[in-house]
Amino acid sequence: MKWTKLLSTKRFGMEHYHDQRNHDRTEYQRDYDRLIFSSPFRRLQNKTQVFPLPGSVFVHNRLTHSLEVASVGRSIGNYVSKKLTKKYSDGDAHFEEIGDIVAAACLAHDLGNPPFGHSGEKAIGTFFSEGKGQTLKEEVEKEGGRWRDFTHFEGNANAIRLLTHQFVGRRSGGFVMTYSTLASIVKYPYSSELSGDKQKFGFFASEENSYKKIADDLEILKLNESPLKYVRYPLVYLVEAADDICYQIMDIEDAHKLNLLTTDKTIALFLEFFEGDRLASVKRTMDLVDDVNEKIGYLRSSIIGLLVRECAEAFMLNEEDILNGTFQDTLINCVSETTREAYAQCSQFAISNIYKSKEVLDIELAGYHIIGFLLERFIDAIQNPSHAYSTILLNRVPKQYNMHATKITERIQSVIDFVSGMTDVYALDLYRKITGMDVPLL
Repeated sequence: MKWTKLLSTKRFGMEHYHDQRNHDRTEYQRDYDRLIFSSPFRRLQNKTQVFPLPGSVFVHNRLTHSLEVASVGRSIGNYVSKKLTKKYSDGDAHFEEIGDIVAAACLAHDLGNPPFGHSGEKAIGTFFSEGKGQTLKEEVEKEGGRWRDFTHFEGNANAIRLLTHQFVGRRSGGFVMTYSTLASIVKYPYSSELSGDKQKFGFFASEENSYKKIADDLEILKLNESPLKYVRYPLVYLVEAADDICYQIMDIEDAHKLNLLTTDKTIALFLEFFEGDRLASVKRTMDLVDDVNEKIGYLRSSIIGLLVRECAEAFMLNEEDILNGTFQDTLINCVSETTREAYAQCSQFAISNIYKSKEVLDIELAGYHIIGFLLERFIDAIQNPSHAYSTILLNRVPKQYNMHATKITERIQSVIDFVSGMTDVYALDLYRKITGMDVPLL
């Protein structure tokens, strides 16, 4: 792959339009700003990241997580852009804009995630693989639909749909993002037919041609035509690294704030990232303050700075293999041994002590029940739209979702679009209203 082709300002849905105006912002900065001011992005403030949405203690939600990932992603991208500019000093590629591309992609990487954290993804998938949605398989496959898109529902693929699909009443091209920003979001550039037992793929059947159009224009290497599979777009590695850095380190900090981790254990986990003179320097600086949260915050910022540098260096070290499509690892696995082992310790501790905590499991249980209930009611409504109750229920759905499409596959997809776009609070509120638990005052 060639950087001169990979870095493109062409906009999806507006390929033949050329903007003659002079802008103070780059095209990728315009992507970033377009996302910031969008309704789906604002709704992330009320979607669970890991822990239940805040009471007296504020923890991360999808919005704060996305903003932090974008900040880290821009730092990694800027570091890489300087290195690439120096390496290809006589080239024509605009490397100086890589930081903006990565920041915009980071901002959008979680847009397709449903309410109630990762359990929301599982709840949608299991409704079709284990729940009442199983009965729709034959009908979907009869009209040529891809059943695994539903049983292996994936938030990353849903983000690409949200950004590129023309919903009812909306303009062609969806968000009309640049090709480079869109390609940077697709962590798993293959169809659900190749996802195996994992719930990982990059695009639904409905968006497969859209991604193919983007990938072929950028000349991303194609590995297979049917089922469709490409190598990763190079900047995906930077977006993934920024996400890996933020969620792992910030989850530890949030767990400390919620008293799921002691201060001593949190500090011990964070100090593992340093050794030698750097460790001694970090300890001296940390001891200058007495406030516990300030100590943890300092360690967190130091670790993020360390991981930004090492992930950027790992990208440059493997850049040629990435362009050749032969690099098969993640950047976080290619950092120095001390850093890698410390990160692994944080991961193992989080899996054992954070992600299985009562607070996290309770929100997952609630998410399964609420999402399953909503899917059941609305799927039944699109199957029987003439029924009186169905008519009332479908009138509750915003017009952008095509609940009356000719094909059942498209109607199911519209239901998923509606439910996955909900915030935690909206989903709970609608659940209560439909069940009669919350009746408007007469």
